[in-house]
Amino acid sequence: MKTTLAFLACVAGASAFAPTTGSSKTSSVLKASDYESLVGMDVETGKKFFDPWELSQWIPAEHARKAELANGRSAMLATVGWFWPKFFGTFASDDVTTTDPIEAVMQADPQWWAQFIVLCGVAEFVKYQGELEGKSYTGDGEPVLDWTKTWSKLSDAKKEDIRLRELKNGRLAMLGIASFFSAHFIPGSVPALFEGGPLSL
Repeated sequence: MKTTLAFLACVAGASAFAPTTGSSKTSSVLKASDYESLVGMDVETGKKFFDPWELSQWIPAEHARKAELANGRSAMLATVGWFWPKFFGTFASDDVTTTDPIEAVMQADPQWWAQFIVLCGVAEFVKYQGELEGKSYTGDGEPVLDWTKTWSKLSDAKKEDIRLRELKNGRLAMLGIASFFSAHFIPGSVPALFEGGPLSL
C-alpha cells in the first residue's frame, strides 16, 4: 500500500520541476513562476521547468515540493525495505516468514501496522509543530530536526547541493519502487527485472 502511494505521488512530484508553457490563464503563469524558483531543475530536464501534464496550474508550488520530498523520502526507505530481507534476512518473527515484500505486508500482524501508523503520525506531528515554530523540513530554513547541529554551519552553496542530491535520490527511488511494484504484479513489464533476469527481484 505504501509503495502504491509512493508511485501515485510521483505524479505530484513531477510538477515540482516542470517547462513554462504559454497559458491564457494568469494564475497558471504566476504558479509557473513560483516553480521556477525551486531547487530541482537540473540536467535531467534541461535545467527547465518540466510539467508535461501541466499540473502546476492546479498544485501550489510549496505543496508540490513538500509532497515530492515526503514521498521521495518514503520511497528511499521503501527501497531499502524491499531489498533488506533478501540480503540480510528477516527479524525473528512468528508471523512474517517470507522475504517477498508484498507477501510480508499481508502476513504482518495487525499490531505492527498499528505501530507503523502511530510512528507516521508522530513524524507528521513533529513536522507540523516545527512549521508552527517557523522551521522547515524542506531544507529552505531552520530544520525541524537537526540532531548534529550542522545545517546552520554549512554554506548556502553546500545546502543547495544537499537539497538537490536529496531530491534526485528521492525521484530515483520513486521510479525504482514503482518499477519493483510493477515487476512484481506484471511479470516481464520491467526490462531486466523479469524472473531469472540480471536484476531479478
